[in-house]
Amino acid sequence: MNDYSAPLQAKREQLLRAGVLMMDPAAVYVEDEVTVGAGTLLLPGTILRGKTAIGENCLIGPQAMLTDCIVEEGCTINASQCEESTIRRDCEIGPYTHIRPRCVVGEGSRIGAFVQLKNCTLGKDTRMAHLTYVGDSDVGDGCNFGCGTITCNYDGFKKYRTTIGKGVFVGCNTNLVAPVTVEDGAFIAAGTTVAERVPQDAMAIGRVRQENKEHWAAENRKKKGKKG
Repeated sequence: MNDYSAPLQAKREQLLRAGVLMMDPAAVYVEDEVTVGAGTLLLPGTILRGKTAIGENCLIGPQAMLTDCIVEEGCTINASQCEESTIRRDCEIGPYTHIRPRCVVGEGSRIGAFVQLKNCTLGKDTRMAHLTYVGDSDVGDGCNFGCGTITCNYDGFKKYRTTIGKGVFVGCNTNLVAPVTVEDGAFIAAGTTVAERVPQDAMAIGRVRQENKEHWAAENRKKKGKKG
């Protein structure tokens, strides 16, 4: 057996006696300073490191790694990595979410596939279903982010913060060029680049007006000798 096998097994047994559930204890890695609340289920491939503290009645895994995180009760973290951050109660994280250091995810939030968070604070009931990057940002309660949203927080020299109020709707493929503020209740249309303040309850739209050139595609195919 490896040198760490005995203490690792002892830690798993300690957690099991305390009411933690494990589908396959041999497939769970928990370091000594980690705490886990009763009723929490650790699925195979779960790795809990450092001073991670998990509340009661959570579902962690499969294939999740948490390092120095606080996870409050009732959370689900599926196939994701979280580092040095706090996840408030009743959140759903993953699959394939990466929460980098210095994040706070607000109560009841849903952070989904291929979302990365870094150094940000999210309010309650925030939704980021997929394909989003939010870094160096403060986000209010009840916001919804469409897929493809990016906070442009780095200009090549310094990092800047984005501030988003409560109840903001961020449409798909939005670029938020920091430093920038979006006030409460604002609506950002899909495909918009936001580089200036968006007032409360306003709609921001910034895209090139569509132009249709009739028959262009057919003529282009003909020119290139392609059928169809």
